[in-house]
Amino acid sequence: MSKEENLECSFCGRKKAETDLLIAGVDAHICDKCIEQAHGIVEEEISEAKTSSLSKDLTLKKPLQIKEFLDQYIIGQNETKRAMAVAVYNHYKRLLQEKNSDEDVEIEKSNIVLVGETGTGKTLVAKTIAKMLNVPFSIVDATVLTQAGYVGEDVESILSRLLQVADYDVEKAQRGIIFIDEIDKIARKGDNPSITRDVSGEGVQQALLKLLEGSVVNVAPKGGRKHPDQKFIEVNTKDILFIAGGAFSGIEKIISKRLNRQAVGFGASLEEDMLDEDNLLQYITPLDLKSFGLIPEIIGRLPVLSFMNPLDAKTLRAILTTPKNAIIKQYTKLFIMDDVNFTIEEDALNYIVEKAVHYKLGARGLRSLCEAIFTDAMFDLPSSDQKELNVTKDYAEAKLSNTTLKKLRAAS
Repeated sequence: MSKEENLECSFCGRKKAETDLLIAGVDAHICDKCIEQAHGIVEEEISEAKTSSLSKDLTLKKPLQIKEFLDQYIIGQNETKRAMAVAVYNHYKRLLQEKNSDEDVEIEKSNIVLVGETGTGKTLVAKTIAKMLNVPFSIVDATVLTQAGYVGEDVESILSRLLQVADYDVEKAQRGIIFIDEIDKIARKGDNPSITRDVSGEGVQQALLKLLEGSVVNVAPKGGRKHPDQKFIEVNTKDILFIAGGAFSGIEKIISKRLNRQAVGFGASLEEDMLDEDNLLQYITPLDLKSFGLIPEIIGRLPVLSFMNPLDAKTLRAILTTPKNAIIKQYTKLFIMDDVNFTIEEDALNYIVEKAVHYKLGARGLRSLCEAIFTDAMFDLPSSDQKELNVTKDYAEAKLSNTTLKKLRAAS
């Protein structure tokens, strides 16, 4: 018997004749069957490691806990917070689910669309949820996107930004959240399909379809146009949660028209007198989004539809002092850093809210008003011996001249 025929696998003991392939090492041999078995074990270990890593990194809480966390940062908007909490919980529960025998049931993700006036907190809701879950979060502006081949940014650049936030960790990016702002700005101009090429409107909506639904996309990590020679990274969007937000200015007219369709006759709605004319957004339906100019395919891929209530005086007043990162708390901390004891009277707070409502400045306007009132103090006090600052209504009125208010109104 030759020396070669005596060779056997060092793992399972099979003779060379019993194997299809026997690979030699320094002092050992391994057969093709042991290689296949070892490969299967390695793949299983890697898969389990990824699942445990996801469970470790992702801080998933129940919908009630998610809403309680949002309550610390966002005032009001209970309907939106409930809808977001359920959608996000179901999405990440789907990611964490263990593989079981019932593989026929595949849970699809629930992308979200938020409708609300500017400054009502659409971006803040998405950002706060991402912060709580400890997942990569990226905000993109839909207005700069164009159809492939035209001047502007390609739709794939949305994923480039998420990759950058995730430090180019593809696994981490593939379970992130993308907030697409100004989604209403890519609405087509009429309810009918465009006969001309609408490269920054309907064309972008069609290009977004594959991303929203879930597909493997070749992404240029540094942006495709300025670096054409770079290697593409494959990103699977199946587990990325997309949240779209927009002001949808003028959609109230569409809602009003739909609600008053049967205003006369026996079919007239008895509940029409109960409608809240100041907040028609609460009656929004996917049909209204279609009438506004979103194509039916993209509406179908954004199944969770929610709205943001307009901010009234009571809500704006709470925003100033109640949340964990309230505006007044931020200024108090800034003054403490300079050893200044900062206080503000109730009348002054009410005056700020009154001006914000009167000039329709919204939540962002509260910050602008506070800056205008406190700037002089923040400039002078760090260099002075004064260690007390009490802001009264008279002080706020003196700092907020008509000229300053006009500038703030023009900037909003």
